[in-house]
Amino acid sequence: MRQRFLKENHGGIYSYMILSEILWKHLAEIDEECNEMMDRLVRQMAKKEGVTEQLKSDDWLCWLQKMNSIRSRAEEVVLHDLIYSL
Repeated sequence: MRQRFLKENHGGIYSYMILSEILWKHLAEIDEECNEMMDRLVRQMAKKEGVTEQLKSDDWLCWLQKMNSIRSRAEEVVLHDLIYSL
């Protein structure tokens, strides 16, 4: 996604990164940052909203719905902050 964003919206930066051979390193770093941020945000949101293992064992469907909502919101934050920004 990051590569497509750069290519479609910031062609000069994209070309520079390819020519200077830093694009793949950049993409790998962004991927790692995205995964770490997703994990951190999901943990923080779940804790704040009281989504626990106890809820999972008591009412797994409710837990699943809440976790899907949390993951979706966390993904939006990651996309906005890391993928679609310079």
